[in-house]
Amino acid sequence: MSEPDELYPPVQYAPGWMLLAFGVIALVILALWLILFLTRQRRPRREAGEPAPSVLDAVAQLRHEYLADIDEIERAYRAHELDARRANLELSRLTRRFVNEYSGLEAPVLTLDDLIARGVHPSLVDALHRHYYPSIFGRGPAIDPLAGAEAARRVVAEWH
Repeated sequence: MSEPDELYPPVQYAPGWMLLAFGVIALVILALWLILFLTRQRRPRREAGEPAPSVLDAVAQLRHEYLADIDEIERAYRAHELDARRANLELSRLTRRFVNEYSGLEAPVLTLDDLIARGVHPSLVDALHRHYYPSIFGRGPAIDPLAGAEAARRVVAEWH
């Protein structure tokens, strides 16, 4: 066996090819960015004198919507579209949903004991304990939903 006289190094690419590869990658990234930037949904622009919407406006709107829903449940009860038990059930769901939407607390799936353990506002505990639980789970006649509607209004007005 004969040994080669000399070892030759591998063939090197010219530096221009490496620059070309980086340039192509940069162009692809730029094209993707442009596509995403130019096709994204635009936010509506406010007029110069129009104030920015505030968190207080959103809270007031949320309270207004839930108070209107309470009024609707009360109207349906008075029109005999809902019986007392069903009206209290709907008020319970509504107040729990309000608390969830307002604060993020998962009130719709928590029991009364869970809510008490988390230290929720007393108006919610009072409404659930005095009005909704006895009407929904009790064997006797349901408690007057008009009092439950007032308790729901207190929850919506006082929750913070």
